[in-house]
Amino acid sequence: MPVLTRLIPSPVVVDIRPGALDDLACVLADERISQSGRLAIAVSGGSGARLRERIAPSLPGATWYEVGGGTIDDAVRLASDIKAGHYDAVVGLGGGKIIDCAKFASARVGLPLVAVATNLAHDGLCSPVATLDNDAGRGSYGVPNPIAVVIDLNVIREAPVRYVRSGIGDVISNISAVADWELAHRVNGEKIDGLAAAMARQAGEAVLRHPGGVGDDGFLQVLAEALVLTGIAMSVSGDSRPSSGACHEINHAFDLLYPKRAAAHGEQCGLGAAFAMYLRGAHEESAYMAEVLRRHGLPVLPEEIGFSADEFVRAVEFAPETRPGRFTILEHLDLKTEQIKDVYADYVKAIGS
Repeated sequence: MPVLTRLIPSPVVVDIRPGALDDLACVLADERISQSGRLAIAVSGGSGARLRERIAPSLPGATWYEVGGGTIDDAVRLASDIKAGHYDAVVGLGGGKIIDCAKFASARVGLPLVAVATNLAHDGLCSPVATLDNDAGRGSYGVPNPIAVVIDLNVIREAPVRYVRSGIGDVISNISAVADWELAHRVNGEKIDGLAAAMARQAGEAVLRHPGGVGDDGFLQVLAEALVLTGIAMSVSGDSRPSSGACHEINHAFDLLYPKRAAAHGEQCGLGAAFAMYLRGAHEESAYMAEVLRRHGLPVLPEEIGFSADEFVRAVEFAPETRPGRFTILEHLDLKTEQIKDVYADYVKAIGS
């Protein structure tokens, strides 16, 4: 019989709601995760450590590991510690750095991962990638998707609002990233995965079009779901293409050129996406994206995150070097310095001050 469908790598449990953390023990008791209750839980010294006091009594069989940071050394050390025990699963409880460390460590020792996010700063919480600092700067490492994702919206609201804003910028940038993917398909014949593109684009559009704000449960629910869907879209496609185009190249350029001054990931991606949409001639879409980003308190001009126009032009010119082999509107246009300056001046006029 012919294979009529394909299997999609995705979590067996996705629990996003206010109070979800109160039922974490029930989620972990799922026999597909940990029937025995033997769990290795990685936490930070911040939000994760505070939540440990709250949920530790309901997880008597767990061993807790405090992770110092988000480096490859931290992740390898965590994997070594976990390997010495006998666990059913690894739980990453905290922000992106802790979850990425837990992702890498669980993959290294061959255990499933449960991601319990304490903020919504970016789309990595359910992605098949662990981003970790190393001696060369920062590296991306392929890992399996989490087997479960738990996001308590009450906990999310307690995190600094800048994390929510960063997540907004990151997921809205999907729209620009998918447009770049489609451009590469038209110009170079690059294979495009229609399902992954649809998931990523609709995730971005859901957040872009939602009338709510960062303090609304309804909006936070949609944002959290969009970030999870984006991670699954990356698993479907097998790479970061659904969520990473010129927007992320500009973000990486900021990080590499101005490492001590770079803003939040999502802030830079949102700005990069609005500018990239303008570059491809989607002027109305660019203006609307900038309007929504502004409404949520996100930057749409480099000056709003401490960079001059000339520094932004330099970042845009350098951006294609950050992802060799990836074709976006930046590689397609291949603009020189003066041309970027001219387009940027037009962009500023188009979106207003």
